[in-house]
Amino acid sequence: MARFLDRLILFITSWWSNMPDPRCSCCGHKEAKGSTPTVVPVGFCHITPTHVDGDDADSSPHYMEPPREEVSPMEMANMKPEEITHPPIMDQLAGMEYCVDSNPSWGGCIMLGFQHFILCLGTAVMIPTLLVPLMGGNAHDKAIVVQTVLFVTGINTLLQTLFGTRLPTVIGGSYAFVIPVISIISDPSLMQISDDHTRFKVAMRAIQGAQIISSCIQIVLGYSQLWGLCCRFFSPLGMVPVVALVGIGLFERGFPVIASCVEIGLPMLVLFVALSQYLKHVQMCNFPIFERFSVLISVALVWLYAQILTVSGAYKHSPVLTQLNCRTDHANLITTAPWIRLPYPLQWGPPTFSADHSFGMMAAVVVSLIESTAAFQAAARLASATPPPPFVMSRGIGCQGIGLLLDGLFGTVSGSTVSVENVGLLGSTRIGSRRVVQISAAFMIFFSILGRFGALFASIPFTLFAAMYCVLFGYVGAVGLSFMQFTNMNSTRNLFVLGVSLYLGISIPNYFHQFTTSYQREPAHTRAGWFNDLINTVFSSPATVGFIVSMVLDNTLRVRNGDRDRGMPWWARFRTFRGDSRTVEFYNLPFSLNRFFPAS
Repeated sequence: MARFLDRLILFITSWWSNMPDPRCSCCGHKEAKGSTPTVVPVGFCHITPTHVDGDDADSSPHYMEPPREEVSPMEMANMKPEEITHPPIMDQLAGMEYCVDSNPSWGGCIMLGFQHFILCLGTAVMIPTLLVPLMGGNAHDKAIVVQTVLFVTGINTLLQTLFGTRLPTVIGGSYAFVIPVISIISDPSLMQISDDHTRFKVAMRAIQGAQIISSCIQIVLGYSQLWGLCCRFFSPLGMVPVVALVGIGLFERGFPVIASCVEIGLPMLVLFVALSQYLKHVQMCNFPIFERFSVLISVALVWLYAQILTVSGAYKHSPVLTQLNCRTDHANLITTAPWIRLPYPLQWGPPTFSADHSFGMMAAVVVSLIESTAAFQAAARLASATPPPPFVMSRGIGCQGIGLLLDGLFGTVSGSTVSVENVGLLGSTRIGSRRVVQISAAFMIFFSILGRFGALFASIPFTLFAAMYCVLFGYVGAVGLSFMQFTNMNSTRNLFVLGVSLYLGISIPNYFHQFTTSYQREPAHTRAGWFNDLINTVFSSPATVGFIVSMVLDNTLRVRNGDRDRGMPWWARFRTFRGDSRTVEFYNLPFSLNRFFPAS
């Protein structure tokens, strides 16, 4: 057995390295014609540091900070002020093994793509598990909805990586749509239907109609470049709380879920951190297997442990919530999912349209738009790309609007947004390749058609995903804080804007959540249902609240040298599509489509 495992590991690592692709040659500037090409070492990304002193030698595109000798704490204490140095400000995140336009070997791409697929299953299964029973659906209906969610997620991800921002982002389900969807489900006209399956289909068609109408917001804002005009009011300071809160604001899906099943959640958290961080330098055949595949290895081991606990009857008399988060068979997807089924548009029947339902859904679309904007900024940073200019950001939002339209046509229960956990995985693996995410989209489509095989992976307990969220959401939150390096944090104005935005971005949504939990209803409960959905959805999103507060304060508080303190001199290069040569390399459309969609 040991010899077989050794040969298996040797085969995987040799498969990974059998096609040595160039790494990150796109991450800097192109070589001029006729010049001697620069030799790029393996695993090296061309990173351009930002220098304010204008030193020509140091601002070369191939400048790398010289290695520094380790200094003891005693020597640090005796340093003179002029001897203290600060790490250079970097346009692109250093230390990435592959950036957005460079690719591992095909074997490595396939394995990493499968890892992204496994990670996106948490949201793809949890949202239907929450909503389908409320709609009157049974286990078979839930299995079909999960298949549909995976299928549409794969299509939306391919559209976004090919024709949207072109960043390595997975476009998955969004919890922002839960409040308006529950409002539609609770409509008195639907609750009067006695037959559960009929009520499920009628509710699904009402949700589809609201999604189709509300998708026009993102399509219009995106492809009309109106959202690009709004993006011109952004600054590095204003992006700090928004990007930070899109990760840190999801704390309720982390340790609180682990606490409901500590016996598998805590080992998963410890194992994932140990493999991805403490053992990441351990190599097998010159390959960092633990760092690259920490998700696959930790999930496989703890999933097997959870299966043993389930089969042995450890959760037989546990509460329902504990069984939902701990058991490997509680999702009941393997026995109810069809072997082969291809999701198709209008599979639940023709959508029904209601102005009241559509207005409530529009609030979730706005929240999804803001959260995706923040996640795009984080993905660009973790993929070692330059910040996406407003034109590219608007193009991505328009493409996401098309994805939301597909959600409504196919019937996925909820809308879509950028998957924050998959963005965090870019930093954990140090692989920001676009091709990897595109291959993960192919896995989603493949396993959504082969229902029983996809249901096998969907039986992973949600607590395992929550353990990984504690790390991956933290990655994204830290990326938001990293934008502070471009600002002057010795400015009291900046401290005020940042502090108030972060505090209210956490405090207000937490109040809405605690009020709902305590009183079993949302804080806004007027007779106008669409108004209730608007207020409760917008102010339950930490990133949206942080966005509103930071944009208002950052653009209305004017002080001397305010633009410089906000980081606008650095940000100005990335406000136009051709303001930086690297922007064209990262965000150009394929198949010469730029002729039909010229940059504004």
